[in-house]
Amino acid sequence: MAFIKLALVFAIIIVLLACKRPLWQAIFGGLVATALFYQILPLDMARLTGEVVSSWSSLSVLLSLYLITFLQRILEARSQIRLAQEDLNGLFHNRRINIIGACLFIGLLPSAASMLLCAELVKNATDGYLEPKEQAFVASWVRHIPESTLPTYTSVLLMLSLSGVETGKYMIGMIVPILMLGGLAYFGYLRRVPTTVDTPQSQNRWMDFVHLFQHLWSLLLILVLILAFHFEVVTAVLVSILLSIFVYHVSAQELKTFVVSAFEKKMLGNTFLVLVLKEFLTFTGVLPQLPDVLAKLPLPTYLIFGLLFFLAAIISGSTAAIAMGTPLAFAALPGGAPLMIFLMCITHAAMQISPTHVCLVVACDYFHVTLGELVRKTIPMVIAFCVMVTVYYNILMLF
Repeated sequence: MAFIKLALVFAIIIVLLACKRPLWQAIFGGLVATALFYQILPLDMARLTGEVVSSWSSLSVLLSLYLITFLQRILEARSQIRLAQEDLNGLFHNRRINIIGACLFIGLLPSAASMLLCAELVKNATDGYLEPKEQAFVASWVRHIPESTLPTYTSVLLMLSLSGVETGKYMIGMIVPILMLGGLAYFGYLRRVPTTVDTPQSQNRWMDFVHLFQHLWSLLLILVLILAFHFEVVTAVLVSILLSIFVYHVSAQELKTFVVSAFEKKMLGNTFLVLVLKEFLTFTGVLPQLPDVLAKLPLPTYLIFGLLFFLAAIISGSTAAIAMGTPLAFAALPGGAPLMIFLMCITHAAMQISPTHVCLVVACDYFHVTLGELVRKTIPMVIAFCVMVTVYYNILMLF
């Protein structure tokens, strides 16, 4: 019965999106349905909502979104993103490579706010060739490829810790799935984008590389602070903003304008509601019941766990799915890198269509498309990827 209620909650969200209602109304409808179906008391609703702003893990998401937007305003005012794109054009003189390279680079930033920068680059490179919902898919899909593999992301780090798999073996094994993810985006949409660019071919690639560094140093600094010095995202972005204000001679009047314009009410509001929905769904206690329900299915054990991770990630996010499922999976099956690769890929795929995934909200807001439109574009790719990694897992198990 609990899962029927959960299905109804998601059905309500889907129907509202299909009726072209704004995302906040769809998520709010899901919140109301969750509260009614699972009889969440008003005091509990208030507490769960308050935890979004009192819990640093949730509050940092909202703060990083605001701060990255603030930094983006500075870079836009000094044309740094546009100039960086011109540098990429000079270096590779290939629009498709520019899109993939820029998205993968920005994907190294472990923050939902980096989607804003990725979306801008994709939009500039694909306007006139892809529809907004296709642009949203490309930006979201390619930007998340590093998140499937790098141990700088919480989900990967957590599964490595719980499974005992060596980082090196896992990352080597993920080369094939990374190529699969990139290939799906390329053959699905990017091959329709012309390779040619509107700028002349570079006469000095070394200088283009130097200029690229000059125009993207603020983002590189954030990466270095996070990866090398283990700064939190919010702290790293703050440092970059302070230096950018000094380097770009940002005036007091400009700062005042940026402080206001960086407060994207719609984006921050939608993100807040998604975080609240995630708290509500976790509170229902449905997630711990999934293993017992799925164990009754007439499927191979590894597929049952794949389905468990997929559904759990959609409901409560990758971290919850991994924390709950990894000990069970590695106790029930021959472990090692192949199993982790399979489960991590399935979890990654599920996150690309999860309504609790903040990045999807950011992409939809930027390209002015509904979450339903983005999910419809993504589902065929998710199915194809899950089929391919299932075959890949069985091949790995032969050795």
